[in-house]
Amino acid sequence: MASLLSLVVGLPGNIVYGRILPAVGLAIFISSVYYSWMAIKLAKKENRTDVTALPAGTSVPHMFLIVFLIIGPVYWATGNAYLAWAAGLVWSLLEGIIEVLGSFIGAKVRKIIPRAAMLGSLAGVSITYIALNPSFSVFAVPYIGLVALAIVLLGWVGKVKMPFNIPTGLVAIIVGVIIGWTSGLMSFDALVLSTANISSGFPIPSFLRIFDGFESALPFLFSAIPLGIYNFFETIDNCESAAVAGDNYSTREAMLADGVTTIIGSLFGNPFPTAIFIGHPGWKAAGARIGYSFIGGFAIFVLTVFGMISILLNIIPVVAILPILLYIGIVITTQAFTSVPHKYAPAVILAIVPWLADWTKNAVDIALSAANTNAGTVGLNVLESAGLNYAGMMSLGAGSIIVGMLLGSITVFIIDHKFLAAAITSLVSALLSFFGIIHSGIVKINANLEMTIGYLLITLIFIAYYLYYKWKGEKLDEIVSS
Repeated sequence: MASLLSLVVGLPGNIVYGRILPAVGLAIFISSVYYSWMAIKLAKKENRTDVTALPAGTSVPHMFLIVFLIIGPVYWATGNAYLAWAAGLVWSLLEGIIEVLGSFIGAKVRKIIPRAAMLGSLAGVSITYIALNPSFSVFAVPYIGLVALAIVLLGWVGKVKMPFNIPTGLVAIIVGVIIGWTSGLMSFDALVLSTANISSGFPIPSFLRIFDGFESALPFLFSAIPLGIYNFFETIDNCESAAVAGDNYSTREAMLADGVTTIIGSLFGNPFPTAIFIGHPGWKAAGARIGYSFIGGFAIFVLTVFGMISILLNIIPVVAILPILLYIGIVITTQAFTSVPHKYAPAVILAIVPWLADWTKNAVDIALSAANTNAGTVGLNVLESAGLNYAGMMSLGAGSIIVGMLLGSITVFIIDHKFLAAAITSLVSALLSFFGIIHSGIVKINANLEMTIGYLLITLIFIAYYLYYKWKGEKLDEIVSS
């Protein structure tokens, strides 16, 4: 986040390290306090000592999108860092409001969507953005990354105790630090230079920043709607994942906490929405309980307020930490297949596919951008003739978390011969596609006519099968419970 804002966008250090990061730290700390409180209530209610608090923090996909869709374009166009920051705050505020409104239907939506669809979509983001990206860095510096990964696998997968019962993650980091400094990967000069970024600051609430940024953010606000819905479904998925791991939290309360902390954060200067993190089963398997969330949130708050982030990144090699994320991706994906009956494996796989499309599109865009071009300039037909159907990849990956759940749900209903439920799901998909919530990068009427027609056609097919089976006299349970 610090690198994106200061190095890529070019915002001055006093705003990044003195205003934005302290507000981010405050939002994370507030969310960690509340999720710890939820865990305490659950532990008392069920008389258990093994409850794990929900992991929460800044939504990573939103971080990239807000930087490159809002803050960056506004700053590059106006040269006004304050205005760019304020525009990001308006976007974040809107996302928080959407999540709060969604909390009133979240629990019902969670009951309707099949578990295989929810966990499959969650596995998709786990494989791509949580596991795949870190794994590249791990194998790029194998003398640290591979060693740290082996320690993580020994401790958390193989259940091997570390020397002196030191926590597995800490052992991986310590070993990584030792190798990093003795091998020359880490630089003392860089560490000294990072002290220049120390800019302490305490987050201060301000409604004026929201008003100042509204006009600049207005052209981008329609794009915040699908992202707010993304957060909505991500929270539902993560609550389901936590329930499978043994901690059944209130969906409504979790969504309200997400939305409210995002709103509070935006008022204090944080342009990035907070979210329940993917990975609850992984942290639980690693031994995390109630206290880890609070301690983590408090530590991040202190580090951001006192401007210590840049120094920390020049002490600990990032590659020593990344195997932990790879482990989380493994656990989440494993859970998606092992927590549902085997017959639903095709639904899990199909729910993963849109995330693969989304990740690949982003990778292609980054590569083309590095060559000072883009897919439009190169030509979609040129890419397709080379074996890369960019248009289809873009359509499939847009709104990937929702698309994954919809395709996974349709597959579950087909497997169970719930054809009317499949028809209703495809009809909803047609409606979302028509307004650009899915399969489009822009919210508008008639955003993707071909996808809308496609969903309507398969709706007719499912209705036909429903009527055929009903005509044959077969009893079909068409209630959309799974």
